[in-house]
Amino acid sequence: MNRIGFVLAAAVAIALGLVLGTLNPEHTTLDLLWLRLEWPLGLLILCAFAGGLLLGVLGVWFAQVLPQRLKLARLQSRLERSGAGESQPDND
Repeated sequence: MNRIGFVLAAAVAIALGLVLGTLNPEHTTLDLLWLRLEWPLGLLILCAFAGGLLLGVLGVWFAQVLPQRLKLARLQSRLERSGAGESQPDND
């Protein structure tokens, strides 16, 4: 089921990218301090969207996921040092 959702999301993203690219074919100049790009407007919009999405995912990962993983690793090492992580054999 997970694979079907991924394929469906990828197909929708590709379709939206094609529509966006065909509706915005004009070449536009993006002038950065050290670089000058002359790309179609649709491609610049897609790159800006992808870059924003990547920065958002990285921000969430650094702000939420990484601290939780570090906290979990600390708790696991504390449990191993105290001996509470060892299992006792069953006497049935």
